[in-house]
Amino acid sequence: MKNKNLLSIGICYLMLLGACTGPKEQASHIFTNGIIYTVSSDQPIVEAIAIKGGTILFTGSLEEAEKYKGTETAIIDLEGKTMTPGWIEGHGHFMGMGYNKLNLDLSDTESFREIAERVKVAAEQVPEGEWIIGRGRHQSKWTESPGEQVDGFPLHHALTEASPHNPVFLYHASGHAGFANAKAMEIAGLNPLGKEQMNNSKQLEGGEIIRDKNGNPTGVFNERAMGLISRHIPESSPEKDRQAFELAQAACFQNGITGFHDAGIGSATLDLYRQMKADGKMKLRMYTMIAGGNKELLEEWFERGPEIDSLLTIRSIKLSCDGALGSRGAWLLEEYSDRPGHIGHETLPMSYVQEVAEKALEHGFQVCSHAIGDRANKEVLDRYQAAFDALEGKVPDHRFRIEHAQHLHPDDIPRFAELAVIPAMQAIHLSSDRPWAIERLGAQRIKEGAYMWQALLKTGIPIINGTDVPVEPLNPMANFYASVSRKTLEGNPDGGYEADQKMTREQALKSYTLDAAYGAFEENIKGSLEPGKMADLVVFDQDIMVIPEDAILKTKVTLTMIGGKIVFQE
Repeated sequence: MKNKNLLSIGICYLMLLGACTGPKEQASHIFTNGIIYTVSSDQPIVEAIAIKGGTILFTGSLEEAEKYKGTETAIIDLEGKTMTPGWIEGHGHFMGMGYNKLNLDLSDTESFREIAERVKVAAEQVPEGEWIIGRGRHQSKWTESPGEQVDGFPLHHALTEASPHNPVFLYHASGHAGFANAKAMEIAGLNPLGKEQMNNSKQLEGGEIIRDKNGNPTGVFNERAMGLISRHIPESSPEKDRQAFELAQAACFQNGITGFHDAGIGSATLDLYRQMKADGKMKLRMYTMIAGGNKELLEEWFERGPEIDSLLTIRSIKLSCDGALGSRGAWLLEEYSDRPGHIGHETLPMSYVQEVAEKALEHGFQVCSHAIGDRANKEVLDRYQAAFDALEGKVPDHRFRIEHAQHLHPDDIPRFAELAVIPAMQAIHLSSDRPWAIERLGAQRIKEGAYMWQALLKTGIPIINGTDVPVEPLNPMANFYASVSRKTLEGNPDGGYEADQKMTREQALKSYTLDAAYGAFEENIKGSLEPGKMADLVVFDQDIMVIPEDAILKTKVTLTMIGGKIVFQE
């Protein structure tokens, strides 16, 4: 009897042991035979990753991954390619990118003459009176003189000659200035020598109309002055909005972008996104910032509260506090080196920034303020600090951000970490801007406060990376290259500009994945390849962490997966 009892106990024990060590959950996909960078401190590199549906089941050795294999598991051979978490565009303009593909794209133009030629071709292809809209011009990158200039900008006459019967408005690459022809200014009521609306003044509140020596408008409208023209541009159609959305989303997939921080949208775009999500057309993970210049819209959202979802989140507010360096709109503490007496523009009252910051803290919203110049960054940090102080030590996990943080006073660099304010910086701006930025700021300000990536990282604060598309192309490899080389895309100069501020490759990858997720309160669900997180990943044809620096720009995306579904495959 005793032996029978022992036998029964032994059988039960073996049955329990078998239950504990039985078949594991079956994966829908297992990726093997590649280099997998997880961006996890526990296992930085693994041999295999198993996925079920939209979630990561396992990362680790190939032997262990095999245990998740079932009869319907798709085994994907990476063939030696490199996998990372899906990349997150940390600051861009999604619909602007889509519309750039529908409108006149001037990002590759090298002269004012070339721009006028493209406008002429466009004008010949549309009905008389139809607006011609473009973006991407940047006079600091032109390789030939445009002729007569005022304050560093050409006059509108070549555009007017190219399109005498169609209004033209061309946005600067930064989006912070616009260039109109005579027909556009006529429609806006801005005739030569200006009427009462112009008031014989170059300055508007938060903006500027560039005028010649006789007081005539040259066609250039800086910052908030752009509204004098843009308010007359007809609204887009719903069909065109959807087309722009689809084009932008496809571009993200082709570039390995699985998440997008959309920097400043209004109610119409929010409605579009909701509809695309409801229709099953939204596959990209969108983190949106409400355009903070619309006080009524903000009040509506403060009352409603944030909407948090893995596909479409609305919990952030974008405030535009100064202009761009290229158009000399960035707000500086001292005058521009190449335009004495001019310090840029405060495009939003700082009292309003503090007011919004306090309400955002109260209602659970994040504030993301555009600030490029050192004066703008200092003022925004001051207003954030005042808002935190108003809560008397009861400050929540706010993760307030400064978008761009491009040029800082040295005294303000440690304040980001002290206030837990995240800099969302676009490394590609150094590649594009640094060759001419020294003309705007001078050598000392460049060295002590421009593009201070490593100085900020050493304080312990993360950096969010991105391209500011369509200001720059979406291509994350160009941005990764700029982050680790601090060179132009042509490879200049040897050693890079202010080389001590380069990111390591590990820092650059993290800035585009886990740190970007952190900047959206999403580090627990994405940004690294770890069990339990969403299966968002990208595969490259080269190992970007070890290949020679000049090979980075030749790297291609071969596969993009979002939520366990392949959305792009070469």
